[in-house]
Amino acid sequence: LFISFVGITIHLINKAMETVSLFSNRLSNYDNQYYEWRFGKIRFIKKGTGSPILLLHDLIPGSSQYEFNSIITALSKTNEVYAIDLLGYGLSDKPNLTYTNYLYVQLISDFIKKIINKKTDVLATGSSFSIAIMACHNDPEIINRIVGINPESIYNLNMIPSQYSKIQKFLLDSPIIGTFIYNLLTTRKNIELDFKEKYIYNQAIIGNDLIEAYLESCRLNKSSSKYAISSFLAKYTNTNILHALKELNNSIYLICGKEENEVDTLIDNYTYYNGSIESSIIKNTKHFPHLEDSKEFLKMLTLYLN
Repeated sequence: LFISFVGITIHLINKAMETVSLFSNRLSNYDNQYYEWRFGKIRFIKKGTGSPILLLHDLIPGSSQYEFNSIITALSKTNEVYAIDLLGYGLSDKPNLTYTNYLYVQLISDFIKKIINKKTDVLATGSSFSIAIMACHNDPEIINRIVGINPESIYNLNMIPSQYSKIQKFLLDSPIIGTFIYNLLTTRKNIELDFKEKYIYNQAIIGNDLIEAYLESCRLNKSSSKYAISSFLAKYTNTNILHALKELNNSIYLICGKEENEVDTLIDNYTYYNGSIESSIIKNTKHFPHLEDSKEFLKMLTLYLN
């Protein structure tokens, strides 16, 4: 009886947290389209005409194409812009499976071939940069240029799942207790704290719209984004990109925030393995320079693309 009472109580708390988080409806968009991929529906929007560019959001909790809201319209004036919610994130389906780098490589490759249907540029944030690199290495004919926004460090990408992280993943993936733990990890307070400490330098721009969009993405489909997040935290989305990085002849450009942790070392490591990589740094920004200073970011990006 006690175990049943505890289980029911936790379930009701989970439902309450999910319901409250979905009131804002920040992720809905009249431009929403869906690609029927073999592992689930993938939400994307398409805007503008010109040379195509695919936008890939980061893999942190709550991520979605909302990350690019401040630049999509301006970018669509010169380019055909595609912004997607990766499988397990945003308004895309969130199946219960292990999310790996190669799974996302398959998704990006299929999306470009079936939806964009021509060679495209790719703009990727954080951990998604490794997906773009590996997709390009896997099929050089589908990707033209690659732009990385504060890509994950090469050192971190080399980390593989440990026994401890596998236990963490198993616990988070469990039905009621795992959902409860996930909901506690992704409370509004914790999301705000992550933005203040890790992602945004100018904290004045951290508004309700931004936090509510990330919170909503965490809670959609009965918090089933926990499956993608558990794989991300357990390092299943990591991969060693050194071999691919050395072999690529594609143009690669990094845009980083000046206040990002060890940004100079990060750029040096990438250029060490591929000397043709170019980079720019935006002052007074951190992990999301396109959110903090979209004007300067678009200026750098447009100069590079055109």
